[in-house]
Amino acid sequence: MSIHQSAPGRAALSGKTVAVVHPAWHSCGTHQVIASQIKAYKKLGARVLSIALMDDVTPAIGRGARWENYRAHSRDLAADERYESSATIADLFRTALLKDGWLPLIHGDHASWLVELVKRAPLPEALDTGAIDLIHANHFFVMPFVERMRERRRIPVVLDTHDIQARQYELRNRAGFSIPPHVRYNSMLAIELEWIERADLCIHLNSEEYATFGQLLPQSPHELIYPSIAPVAPQPNGDRAIFVAGDNAANYISIRWFLKYIAPHVPEMSISIFGDIADGVKRRDRPLYEKHRNLFRGRIADIDSAYADAAMILLPTREGHGLSIKTVEALSSGLPIVATSKAFRGMEIDPSRLRNVHIANDASEFAAAMVKCPAMSKGSDPMASDTRALYEDRYSLEGFARRLGDVACKLMANARYTPLDAGYKATATGASTDSRSAPFAG
Repeated sequence: MSIHQSAPGRAALSGKTVAVVHPAWHSCGTHQVIASQIKAYKKLGARVLSIALMDDVTPAIGRGARWENYRAHSRDLAADERYESSATIADLFRTALLKDGWLPLIHGDHASWLVELVKRAPLPEALDTGAIDLIHANHFFVMPFVERMRERRRIPVVLDTHDIQARQYELRNRAGFSIPPHVRYNSMLAIELEWIERADLCIHLNSEEYATFGQLLPQSPHELIYPSIAPVAPQPNGDRAIFVAGDNAANYISIRWFLKYIAPHVPEMSISIFGDIADGVKRRDRPLYEKHRNLFRGRIADIDSAYADAAMILLPTREGHGLSIKTVEALSSGLPIVATSKAFRGMEIDPSRLRNVHIANDASEFAAAMVKCPAMSKGSDPMASDTRALYEDRYSLEGFARRLGDVACKLMANARYTPLDAGYKATATGASTDSRSAPFAG
C-alpha cells in the first residue's frame, strides 16, 4: 500500500522537528543513507535531530573508544542537534541482558541481541520528545527506543528497513562463528517483523525488499523510496581500477572471490582496494590478505580521494541484500564499471543497457572485461555517461527530499496526537553526548 501522491515544496517542513534515530555506524552504506536523510529534511526546512544508538555495550553512555571512533568518522551528519545512547557494560550484570541478549547471540541470534541492547538504552536527558513532530527510524532494532520516545505522545514514525536484516545475519553467521544449536532464519525474521509493523510507514530502498515486506506485512503501508547518495568526483586521466568496501560479511565473500579467482588473471593491472574491508580480510583469512596486501589502501577520510586516480570501478558482488550503496556511488562517478549483475539488485534497471557498464558473472569474463574496459572508454566524459544520467534521475537529493517530504506531511497531517501527561517529567537517565564536540547536545 502506498501513500505517495504529490510532492511538497522546499519548505514543506518549516517549523517542524524531525528526529532521525539510527545505529551509531560509520564508513558504511547505512551511514551514507542516514547522512542523506538529514540533508533532505534540512532541505525541506525542518530542524533535524540525530539520535545514535550503539550496537554494543559501552563503558558508559557516550564514553569509550567506540563512541570516540564513531564521532571521529561521522562529522558529515549535518544535524542541528546530536544525541547518543547505549546499553552499558553494567547492564550485562544488573539486568537480564546476558540471558535475553548475549546467550542468544552466541548461537547467532543477532536480532535478539540488538533488540535487547536497545531496550536498555535510555532516552537522553536533554531530548525534548514533546517538540518532535516526526521520527525517522533506521533498522528495526531501534524501535524499542522509538517506542519509549512516544510513550506520552503518539509521534508518527517512518521506519527505513534498509534490507531484510535476517538475511544479513545469516551471511554474518556463515562468515563468523557461533555455537549450536544455531538460530534459524525464520526466528530472526519473526523478531524483525514484530518491530517493523509498529511503524506507521515502512520505507524500503530496494524493489526486492519492497515486494517481500509487502507480502510479509500486508497490513502495513509501504513505500519504495530510492535514497540519495552524495556524488563522488573523479579526476581526469585516472590509471587504476578501484574497489571500495566496508567490513561486512557480504563484502568479504565478494572480495575473496575477486582476489582468489580474478586478480591472478590481471597481474599487470593497477588495482586499489579502499575501506575497512582490509581489516575484514586480515581477520578472516590472513594468508589471503598477506598475498594481496599491496592492493589494500585501508580506510580513507575523504571518499573523493579514493576515486581521484580511478579509471574504472569494480563491483565484484557475490553476496548482499538491500540496495548496494557502493553501486549508487559508482554510478555517480560516471566512470566505467565492471560488475556482476548482483551489484544492481533491486534497482529495477537492466545494467547491460548502460553503455559504460560491463556485466560479467564469471571470473574469467570479469578479468577480460577489466582488460578491455580502459580502451573502450578512452576519451569519454564521465559527466556525460549513462551511469551519471541514471544517478541524476533516480538518486538526486532533490528527488529524495520530495519523496520524504511527501510522506512526512501526510503522516503528520493524519497523526492523532495524544496530549502530554500534565504531570509528566523526563526522568534523568544518564544518557549523554560529547559536550566537547559541537553540535552534540546531551
